[in-house]
Amino acid sequence: MSARVVVAMSGGVDSSVAAAILCEQGYDVVGIAMRLASQEHSAGKGRQVCCSYDDFEDARRVAERMDFPFYVVDLRAEFGARVIDNFVDEYLAGRTPNPCVMCNREIKFARLWSRAQALDADFVATGHYAQIDRDANGRFRLLRAADDAKDQTYFLFSMTQAELSRTLFPLGAMTKAEVRAHARALGLANADKPESQEICFVPSRDYADFVARRADPARIKAGHLTASDGRVLAGHDGIHRFTIGQRRGLGIAAKEALYVSDIDAETGRVVVAPRGELTARGLRAERVSLVDESVGSNGNVDIQVKIRYRHPAIPAKLKLLERGRAEVRFAGDGYPAVTPGQACVFYDRAEVLGGGFIEHALKE
Repeated sequence: MSARVVVAMSGGVDSSVAAAILCEQGYDVVGIAMRLASQEHSAGKGRQVCCSYDDFEDARRVAERMDFPFYVVDLRAEFGARVIDNFVDEYLAGRTPNPCVMCNREIKFARLWSRAQALDADFVATGHYAQIDRDANGRFRLLRAADDAKDQTYFLFSMTQAELSRTLFPLGAMTKAEVRAHARALGLANADKPESQEICFVPSRDYADFVARRADPARIKAGHLTASDGRVLAGHDGIHRFTIGQRRGLGIAAKEALYVSDIDAETGRVVVAPRGELTARGLRAERVSLVDESVGSNGNVDIQVKIRYRHPAIPAKLKLLERGRAEVRFAGDGYPAVTPGQACVFYDRAEVLGGGFIEHALKE
């Protein structure tokens, strides 16, 4: 009897080809689409976003083409509570969240596996560009994708050994061009469908406006824009409108370019400074999880760390602390702004060791 696998299907070409490949490999495939954002939130006004009715129809057509069952599950309430509310809370606290990390961590894999268990499935699968292998000691490893430009391991750092043991990433060894070519060869209607580019619940990309509309007005913290020496430069109507490293939209005139270097959620103070004042020597991370719990048990570990999804990995030293925290010290003389709230992911070359969420920058 073939092993059964539940595949998360968004309606895009990646998850469609992932499902098709598993069918070709002889798996008993069941497709599941997750309704996360409301139709109002996913209405992109011309932008390519996910979670729309059209996406579900695209996924259904692939399932019909490849002859496997397909279901839609409504996770809007859970998504709202665990991802959207977190997004709003983080901005109101002066941090910059990455909702795609939270969605993978809190919704997709946890809920996908619960559906898989109900369907007596052996595995879950997604269209992520990532790879899994097993070493000589039986330890599962999460590895970067073959297509470095599409690698998505940054969003998957919290996966455990148990989760990796029952997860399949069929696209990990493929390039995007190969995925589209495979879709065309199979006659899939979404072979050339554009990729979703926006956060699914903020297709307008106006994050500040979204937070302002969703939050209790009493939680909006207004204050002042100040120079690093304390001089007040201007007022502002909410810290949720700023993020570390921001240059545009500050509403102030200056002889040199200024960037947001600090946000104080208690006072509403937003500090701006020249670019040279933004560099950090490292960071403190919280809510740290490790793919292999033995990592870091012997003190400082040489790693490479990604402090944002599109930021290149930086050589660093990792030191695990108590209560799920870690200290990361960059090698060299300083790096671009460290943004509290963003995920930081630890690598040993191609292997993901784990990661956490940036608590604050280390200046010294």
